[in-house]
Amino acid sequence: MTRDAAEVAQASADAMWAEDKASRAMGMKVEKVGPGLAVLSMSVGDNMVNGHGFCHGGYIFSLADSAFAFACNSHNQRHVAQHCQISYLAPGRLGMRLIAEARERHRGERSGLYDVTVRCEAGEVIAEFRGHSRSIPGTLVPQA
Repeated sequence: MTRDAAEVAQASADAMWAEDKASRAMGMKVEKVGPGLAVLSMSVGDNMVNGHGFCHGGYIFSLADSAFAFACNSHNQRHVAQHCQISYLAPGRLGMRLIAEARERHRGERSGLYDVTVRCEAGEVIAEFRGHSRSIPGTLVPQA
């Protein structure tokens, strides 16, 4: 039996999530996955604000990076980050629910390019992230 691309993406995400202690510890949730796509969310808690009262950029980066990871691993080929950059456009604030949507822009034999937009629930763009992935040997789930 051959799995379709959506089933492969969900099975890959389930396998990654089972081992992703960092994302779970930060309170992230996987909202949606598909081939080359992932949406994760996280609420900004008391322990995530900096000296200005804004969400620390490291948490925003981590949310975007996790969405990137789920998107680039959605084809059941292991990928890791090779290079990432982020632009912070507006502050995240205490109590905000941040939503990161990662989309595949290019997937080659050994590398990929992904864009992630982080928004607050009201729709304001908080950050734009671009990640370059590199394949490594192995799969997340057994091939059917």
